[in-house]
Amino acid sequence: MALDISLIHPKVLVVSRRTVRKNKFVDFVGEYHLDLIVSYGAVPVIVPRVSGVHMLLESFEPIHGVLLCEGEDIDPSLYDAEFSNFSPEELEEIRKVHASDTAIDKEKDSIELRLAKLCLERNIPFLGICRGSQVLNVACGGTLYQDVEKELSKKVSEDQRVVHINYENYDGHRHVVRVVESTPLEQWFRDSLEDNGREIWVNSYHHQGVKVLAQRFVPMAFAPDGLIEGFYDPDAYNPDEGKFIMGLQFHPERMRHPETDAFDYPGCPYAYKEFVKAVIAYEKKLNASAYVPKAPELDQEMEKKRKKIIESFSIAKNMYYGGSGTVSVKGSELEAGAEFLEANTALSLQQENRLKQMGATVRNASRYIDRLKMNEEKERFARSIVGKMSIEQLSDLLSFYHMMGQICSEALERKLQGLVNDLAL
Repeated sequence: MALDISLIHPKVLVVSRRTVRKNKFVDFVGEYHLDLIVSYGAVPVIVPRVSGVHMLLESFEPIHGVLLCEGEDIDPSLYDAEFSNFSPEELEEIRKVHASDTAIDKEKDSIELRLAKLCLERNIPFLGICRGSQVLNVACGGTLYQDVEKELSKKVSEDQRVVHINYENYDGHRHVVRVVESTPLEQWFRDSLEDNGREIWVNSYHHQGVKVLAQRFVPMAFAPDGLIEGFYDPDAYNPDEGKFIMGLQFHPERMRHPETDAFDYPGCPYAYKEFVKAVIAYEKKLNASAYVPKAPELDQEMEKKRKKIIESFSIAKNMYYGGSGTVSVKGSELEAGAEFLEANTALSLQQENRLKQMGATVRNASRYIDRLKMNEEKERFARSIVGKMSIEQLSDLLSFYHMMGQICSEALERKLQGLVNDLAL
């Protein structure tokens, strides 16, 4: 029994975080994230943080959305050459104060940066919470404060300083942010902003944050010390059309009353709601592009034309292999094949090779052979270049050509279907 694709929920990839339990590593994801994804109609698929997974991400296809959330500090070498001129004593102090976050996890960095870049290349919906927003910014060329307190807080006045993390009160800690006008965040929290001068109180626990925001993004909220607490790509935001690229430094999923578990504001779950809306729309677009309509049945006249074209190719094939002097043929018998070729010149290399076997290239054999030789030279040159590339460069290149292959496949299908429809008229 065939599975009805309409009954399959779209997939959202979520990368796990690693911790130690009973002297063994354990992967986990915060349940609030998973609950919200499920409640709005998608299925979370956990990508384990284990060695080598960054090379196996194609195994999770099709990817309809990516949510990246908490985790350790991102390797500073990925966005900064040096440790912001910290002294050894300052670095040691940072490691002691933020012991649970300062251990660099390069495998998680690699997995999440590849997923972020994949989303940016294919316009796959992406939501980054806390560390996830930092990954998104770094993936687009932005930089981070390696310690907000030491790099930013000391530059502002006392009344502007913000406590961004409280290890003694994770869920209860709040600080104020000012929401930027005409942004999705303002739309979600509009009713709560009317009486608060465009401010809301948010839950956060992070000691790093966005320093230089990548050019493609627009800020959505600022803390009093100037730290960006939310941003998005306005050119890639339309949930109804499957577009959603956003990062939030604070945790809307954890902004809840301790007794009732109700959200602090009605707008808290909207980041997840609109994200999943985009994921569902993206899946529908993906399914529509993958659908190949059945070719129409040909009537007697069209079937007669089809056979005439095949016969023309067959004659050309015999001429190609036997030589034009060994085959007696009338010029009119080749006209059908020639007319077909002239009307359909945009052929792939594979199609040209097939036509060669049928003899269709006999009318231009020398130029065809020259083109084949040129392609062989290009292939040798390409193999030489690729052989010198790193694993990461090869992986990025493979992702790019996977995307281009999909686009070309869709365009070719539309052209071929148009050709069939024209022939049917």
